[in-house]
Amino acid sequence: MIVVLALIAAATTAGVLLERQDRAVAHRTADGIVRLIVWALMPFVILFVAPRLDFGGGVGAGLLLAFAELAVVGLLAFVLAARVLRLSRPVVGSVVCAVILANTGYLGVPLVGALLGHDDIPDAVAWDALVSNTMLYLPGFAVGAAFGTQAGEGARERTAAFLTRNPVLYALVAGLLMPASWSPDVLFDAAKFIAGYGVLPLGFFLLGVNLMEERDELGQRSLLPRFTPAVGVVCLLRLAVAPALLVGLVLLSGASIPDAFFVQAAMPSGINTLVVAHTFGLDLRTAAGAIAWSTMLAIGGAAIASGVV
Repeated sequence: MIVVLALIAAATTAGVLLERQDRAVAHRTADGIVRLIVWALMPFVILFVAPRLDFGGGVGAGLLLAFAELAVVGLLAFVLAARVLRLSRPVVGSVVCAVILANTGYLGVPLVGALLGHDDIPDAVAWDALVSNTMLYLPGFAVGAAFGTQAGEGARERTAAFLTRNPVLYALVAGLLMPASWSPDVLFDAAKFIAGYGVLPLGFFLLGVNLMEERDELGQRSLLPRFTPAVGVVCLLRLAVAPALLVGLVLLSGASIPDAFFVQAAMPSGINTLVVAHTFGLDLRTAAGAIAWSTMLAIGGAAIASGVV
């Protein structure tokens, strides 16, 4: 756990410092990292972990309950943001996306490895690959298009982008169709190591760069965004209601699901929230604030749970 916390702090700080020193270089570096993750690292991880996934032992049932839990918290986010707080449409969109898009890849998989052990990483990858990616490319993009101020692209263009810019999807399909024998131990172990320690610093470097970008564009003097009512709604739903709801659904259904799923359900808002916000014109202040605050709270809770603090 100490290693994970150190990687998070170092990577985020590196992103902040590089952005301060040379913004153009920071953004070119961030773009290259995104391409590396999307086109190489995550397809490799999923391709060689997916054949080893065992949908017995509650994995399949747990994935279905995960989608049900996210649908409920997403609806609650819309009601609280739009009907109770009466926020603007771009802010509502950011709140909903920050609640349904959790950081189960950059943070969740490494935390599962640190808290539960490497044997539980495949279950964590299953949640990230099958649940989080589906939530990003289907409900996440739909929310962005519905509430954003820059959602002028038509359905045909968005569909084309989804099909041509999503190698992780094809890696998942191929991995699920591959026999387990095509994922030898050496590649399977390498994929687990990359998922557990390789992607984490890259993801939090991106967060550091994006935090500084939002500060510059919005004229904020402090690195940490303001804790607004919208950010409070996100933190409540993402960190408390979502995991509690999964526990309730498990108890009601009588299902037995992997321990990794409970960790994944409690992950903070995903960095991909910023991707949707930039693409469709959602509120960047809310997106950055939700990621920063929910991540700090989640890491603090994980450190306490593991006995680090």
